[in-house]
Amino acid sequence: MTHHKLGDFGQARILIVEDESIIAMDIAMQLRELGHQVVGQASSGEQAIDLAQRLRPDLVLMDVQLKGVMDGIDAAQTIRSRFNLPCLFLSAFANDSDSLTRAALAAPVGYLSKPFFEHELRSVMEIALRQLGPVSYTHLRAHETDSYLVCRLLL
Repeated sequence: MTHHKLGDFGQARILIVEDESIIAMDIAMQLRELGHQVVGQASSGEQAIDLAQRLRPDLVLMDVQLKGVMDGIDAAQTIRSRFNLPCLFLSAFANDSDSLTRAALAAPVGYLSKPFFEHELRSVMEIALRQLGPVSYTHLRAHETDSYLVCRLLL
């Protein structure tokens, strides 16, 4: 399958990597409601790498904590280095400083704390996808402040 540039189509092609099937289905539903195409779902880091290679999504939504040998951070680093595909991290462990430090090394385009509301997903996705245009992107970092998400560009 061919990798499509975001500027060519109105919707992004998204790979979801989440080991909790109910959460993955909910995220897929939210993404479809936002007008994006979910091209695949993986429940492990190894499966994510395989699907990223075969499907070449525009963006990978990656849970940081995955069951199995490889966590989401290791999978994202492999996907970035092998296929140059961007990842947006999802995590229920926003206060885990070790994971945040490791996640930053994978150069994500964003970070969203679970659980999240659809408007938070929409905001982070919109910012990330605007930055990912057909030519280049800027790394983003997300911080949870009170009950809403504030994203700021890293220069």
